[in-house]
Amino acid sequence: MPSPLLDMPSSSSSPANSAQSFSILGSRHWYEFVQPCLDAASILASLIVVKFAARGHVDDASFAMGLITVIVFFLSSQLTGLHRGDRRSCTDSEIVRVLSTWVLTILVLGLLAFATRYGQYFARSVILGWVILSPAMIGLSRMCLRIVQIGLLRRGVGVRRVAIAGHNTLGQQTQYNISTDSSLGLNFVGFYDDRSELRDTADLESQQEDGSKSANPVCGDLSDLIQAARNGEVETVLVTLPMRAEKRIRYILDELSDSTVSVYIVPDFFVFELLHARWTQVGGLPAVSVSETPMFGIDGVAKRAADLVLATTGLLTISIPMLLIAAAVKLTSPGPVFFRQRRYGLDGQEIRVWKFRSMTTCDDGAVVKQATQNDSRITPLGAILRKTSLDELPQLFNVIEGSMSLVGPRPHASAHNEQYRGLIRGYMMRHKVKPGITGLAQVNGCRGETETVDKMERRVHFDHQYIRSWSFALDLKILLRTLLVVWKQPEAY
Repeated sequence: MPSPLLDMPSSSSSPANSAQSFSILGSRHWYEFVQPCLDAASILASLIVVKFAARGHVDDASFAMGLITVIVFFLSSQLTGLHRGDRRSCTDSEIVRVLSTWVLTILVLGLLAFATRYGQYFARSVILGWVILSPAMIGLSRMCLRIVQIGLLRRGVGVRRVAIAGHNTLGQQTQYNISTDSSLGLNFVGFYDDRSELRDTADLESQQEDGSKSANPVCGDLSDLIQAARNGEVETVLVTLPMRAEKRIRYILDELSDSTVSVYIVPDFFVFELLHARWTQVGGLPAVSVSETPMFGIDGVAKRAADLVLATTGLLTISIPMLLIAAAVKLTSPGPVFFRQRRYGLDGQEIRVWKFRSMTTCDDGAVVKQATQNDSRITPLGAILRKTSLDELPQLFNVIEGSMSLVGPRPHASAHNEQYRGLIRGYMMRHKVKPGITGLAQVNGCRGETETVDKMERRVHFDHQYIRSWSFALDLKILLRTLLVVWKQPEAY
């Protein structure tokens, strides 16, 4: 009897938050194999259409280019999470992933064309038309496949009858996910529990009052569940009992071993502070990470490569403006041009962060006073630099040397880290990735002074959210939003 474990909560700032973001993964379906094939067909078909419209025929060079593009697209999709992401992700998220994957593909093809001069075989009109048409066809094919998938599930094709063992908060959340996500292909039968009263009643009542969860009666006790499974009335059982109920879980597993029903254990790990949780193995034994970095293997190498390329390009582009700013800082107030402050980097290692000096003082000791509104220490030029975040530009040097990334949690002064690590739970988990010049917290309004613990907690919340949901598409979105919000936030001073 198969007994795989379900996916972990993706958010964990608190048990309640974790329960709200709990997701269920169904088994692999036919469309998980069809979708990559449609993506490849869309790329090849769009190239053929554009080439045929321009030249009236399709040559061997076009087919070779199409096949290379398909390979690069699939490699890029592994970096952006397009083909290994959640198939139930929202349409907006899927569009962002498709576009980011296609942009990365075009950049790689551009480098290959430059190195091999292969681009001379294609007219500019053909390339431009293909670059526009291909992602549109990929998006259209994905939309059609999703419509077919939902239509088949609504007609009962591939739908499995599922029962939940355990009528508690986790069970209610699991049932809610099933009922609101038709793509799972699960038809909820009912709850089974041999306890006479609901557990976590306060949470369940509040959920039912605001309509976020539906109230479902218990269909019977665990013996009734076992009988229903043996009679073929249930095809899948989700066990949402707490881990401390070991005897009852073992009873369910032992009794259901005499049936063909599939059994999944939904672990109540959201009582812990999970950060980028993932399943792994230690010598064949399953284990789950509670706190881990998402920059594993090729993801870490690719993010580092992107940082190097973009930071170097940025420095070359803005070198003259940076020289002008440096001269202005030197001429308008006494002191050094640059200010280097000790901050925590990856894994809490101390780094030195570069900034244009914007104050008359350069605090870097055990006590660092945060800048406040109308702070007398801020120079007139410094006020402009801080407001526009131009004082952060020298941190491109940190990105190139490898101590920072373009996107990540903003590094705080070492003194502030020591202050808040004892006040905010999970504060140091934000250092599981490299700090960034900009981050998810900053584009969501968390800039300026953190005179209260609540303000710092909000920053840390967004930092944890970034680590849990990191992808290249998210990095790209943050970079674009940074350009839009940097001029509008009154919190920066």
